[in-house]
Amino acid sequence: MIADVLITGGTVVNETGRFLADVAVKDGLVVFVGDARFAPPATETLDATGKYVIPGAIDVHTHIREPGMTQKENWRTGTRAAAAGGVTTVFDMPNNDPPTWSLEALALKREAAERQAVVNYGLYGLLDERALDAIEPLAEAGVIGFKLFLGNTTGNLPAPNDGAVLEGFEILASLGLRCSIHAENSPMLFWRENRMKAAGRDDEFAHLSARADIVALEALNRSITLSEWTGARIHIVHESCMRSIPIIREAKARGVPMTVETCPQYVLIAAEDLTGDAARVARLNPPIREGRQREPILAALLDGTIDILGTDHAPHAMAEIQHPSFWDNACGFPGVETSMRLMLTLVHEGRMTMEHYVRMASAAPAKAFGLYPRKGVIQPGADADIAVVDPGLRGTIRGAELHSELSRFTPFEGHETIGRPTATIVRGRVVMRDGVVAEAPGWGRMERPAMAPPEPRNLATTTRSILRPNARPW
Repeated sequence: MIADVLITGGTVVNETGRFLADVAVKDGLVVFVGDARFAPPATETLDATGKYVIPGAIDVHTHIREPGMTQKENWRTGTRAAAAGGVTTVFDMPNNDPPTWSLEALALKREAAERQAVVNYGLYGLLDERALDAIEPLAEAGVIGFKLFLGNTTGNLPAPNDGAVLEGFEILASLGLRCSIHAENSPMLFWRENRMKAAGRDDEFAHLSARADIVALEALNRSITLSEWTGARIHIVHESCMRSIPIIREAKARGVPMTVETCPQYVLIAAEDLTGDAARVARLNPPIREGRQREPILAALLDGTIDILGTDHAPHAMAEIQHPSFWDNACGFPGVETSMRLMLTLVHEGRMTMEHYVRMASAAPAKAFGLYPRKGVIQPGADADIAVVDPGLRGTIRGAELHSELSRFTPFEGHETIGRPTATIVRGRVVMRDGVVAEAPGWGRMERPAMAPPEPRNLATTTRSILRPNARPW
């Protein structure tokens, strides 16, 4: 056998440990992991001496913005940024124009991705009270999961009625697909925001004040209750509150089928440091919170209470973050390209291990969304989605250098990093080497979940059940 690519001399790191090994790839799959003496010859060789060879990161929370908002980002720029950052699969959120709430909207997005994507991708469907009938067709069409916005978002999608959410969860519970949830209470935050605007508040800390922890805590508890009742698998996105941690632990201990993510900004940035232009750049939902919340969030990520590291990659056109009023500036910033560098710096500092990073950035996402062991691990038979990492490579994050060409700003501007991906391999093809991203439009593949069998609960009380004549709720 002649392999397509042979990675030589590196240290393979999976979530369970590390070992010296060569890795051979053929036809998009890992075909050999072992002693260099037994490695097959290959058409292309990549020297990883002194470097780590890890499963490519899976970012379960990105906003690529196409269709409908291509002034912010498109599938070419977004997936090139992912490749530059060692990310081999991105999951794209459904708050586009049109929203991904129908087969027609999914086809529109899929066509754009198939034509441009450099890395693999999963596509979320939208859980919306106006499109509950589309959940099952979208699931059949291969969406990676669904997204529920309980808080407002780019695109201004209204939060669904709780009755519709319950019915949507009942349907998802029967399908076994996971629902990612933006867990903020919209009525609370809009009430507080409007009260503050009327009082004349327009300062750096107004956005955080409108979205105090209670806004997230209420929505988290509501999501858990509905998941526990229906059996719907849920994923809480961008967790930012240390007060959520005991609630999550208790829910998981009761068997609530939930996973949770956080993002680099919630463990590295403090709200009190965000003033002036820095506050405009770092405005997002939920907000970056006071510095004392960072260490508890990081500790929960390391011990597995928080399962996944995402980014909430949310690009905007530069003009959209430069309004005089803080309230008028767009929320969100690019993150898919910088996340691995930031976390590798924590590894260098001894605050986490490479195994920790691989678990949270690759293995746990693959397991939560039905892609493991095809992804999230380096072993024979797995997809050859791989990042080669130089743990000692130093650099400085600069917005002007980001591959998100329409959105070159970051709250990590000037941040010194140690450790960086030097090669990204997607299904056996080297799509980034030494910081240079290959021209590989259309190489990315749509990923479909293979979830465990569904385990719905309280079937006699579902909305569909009670619509039957003479139905009994037992």
